[in-house]
Amino acid sequence: MKDESGLVFAAAAREYDDAWANRSHTRFELPAVNVNKVLRERVTPRKDLTRAMIFDMETKKAWDPRSYIPYVVSEGRSWGRTTLRDGCKRFSRSSMQRGWIAPSEGRVLEDVFVSDAQQAIYFFGRPRMVGESGDDLLASSFQPLFHVRHAVGGSHDEPLNLWSIVLLTDAPDARYLEPFEEMARTGLLRGFIEIYIQRDLQLSLDRI
Repeated sequence: MKDESGLVFAAAAREYDDAWANRSHTRFELPAVNVNKVLRERVTPRKDLTRAMIFDMETKKAWDPRSYIPYVVSEGRSWGRTTLRDGCKRFSRSSMQRGWIAPSEGRVLEDVFVSDAQQAIYFFGRPRMVGESGDDLLASSFQPLFHVRHAVGGSHDEPLNLWSIVLLTDAPDARYLEPFEEMARTGLLRGFIEIYIQRDLQLSLDRI
């Protein structure tokens, strides 16, 4: 991996914002989820989570997608974690993921930037990258490359789960919006939050 001393989280944010601003790309931002409000209204037991706990979940999911989003990822591996000069962390990730609209799955390669200070994570889809053992990895071509932003907002006691995506299409493609619109319609917690509560907090959950 090349020297990364000049790369900072602000540059990652600019890359994402530039992709989002491109009128040819397809983008979607899920409504912010008030995690504890949903827990109080839709799930038992009523365990409140803090903002720090939600970001802990985000960082664990970023490194280990197979454990936290098994409904999307069938296999996944991260490597090359390094701390950049502004304190943020960067690593590479390769995973087999279910297509957003395609019935098949394919390899997704991502360049990941994590900021503890801003409690935000950027995932940048890449067409190729050097693997952990030095091999040349190629992303599958079954769908457009995409970038994702995960973040935590709100207060310490009322954290908000934030999520947006931009697909690097040649023109806006409404077909890719339907899966995200369906996520928004459910009004439930994201699946990875429920998995974190069960896996890391060792609490069982039942939807009301």
